[in-house]
Amino acid sequence: MSAHKYELMFIADPELDERGLKNLTEQYLELVTKDGGSYEEPDIWGRRKLAYEIAGKTEGNYVVVNYTATPDASAELDRVLNLNESVIRTKILRKDAK
Repeated sequence: MSAHKYELMFIADPELDERGLKNLTEQYLELVTKDGGSYEEPDIWGRRKLAYEIAGKTEGNYVVVNYTATPDASAELDRVLNLNESVIRTKILRKDAK
């Protein structure tokens, strides 16, 4: 199965400090590298106001990461991110040119 380019954006709990956010991000990116994928340095935007309240939160820590992985690895990454209570929202976009 061939690898594709993706962009992951997730919003984490605003209570996480910078180190906790970095550890959370690295923990999930291990799923990408474990399967032979790669990723660029995560772009941690930090704490921002949400457009609307999500799960009682009005702010969140934003993280954006570009990575290359198989569709299966990307689907698994999305699945485990959605299971974590510290992650408020996720969005994975495939960036390959059609």
